[in-house]
Amino acid sequence: MLKLFVYGTLKRGYRNHDRYCRGALEIRNAQVRGRLYDGPGFPVLEVPDEDVLACGTADPLADTATQRRLSDRVGEDPRLIREDAAKPGWDTVYGEMFTFDDPETRLPAIDRLEGFRPAGSSLYRRVLVPAVVGSVREFAWIYVLEAMGIKHRRIPSGLWPERRRANPE
Repeated sequence: MLKLFVYGTLKRGYRNHDRYCRGALEIRNAQVRGRLYDGPGFPVLEVPDEDVLACGTADPLADTATQRRLSDRVGEDPRLIREDAAKPGWDTVYGEMFTFDDPETRLPAIDRLEGFRPAGSSLYRRVLVPAVVGSVREFAWIYVLEAMGIKHRRIPSGLWPERRRANPE
């Protein structure tokens, strides 16, 4: 099974969800540690380097196997997942955790959407990080910003789109 954390246009109700995420076996609210920015019409995310457990490749089945292998190891020793979610300088980023059973077709399509090219220049890179779903920690693939020049204003709430408060009259 492929676990994918999404925080922008792939979430339910947003423009890319139906085309790329229809058929998910499960969708749950989740969170990761990072910094979320308002990009040009979509959000961009940074995560701490120490949270990156693996980098995505051009082989979706190998990437799914890496995710499963690391998840199995955590089942044997839960101390492998860091508990320091409140590390200074990092926020909680809120999104959705998708579970898919078709990584060999799903990942290449989403990689293209996200501009992830394992062997070349990319807008995003796909990395495996710990995520929290309810009170459980799991590993999920996530797209993080590769081209640092496009980030804009930081969204400290960790939720995109940022909810703006109405001006009191």
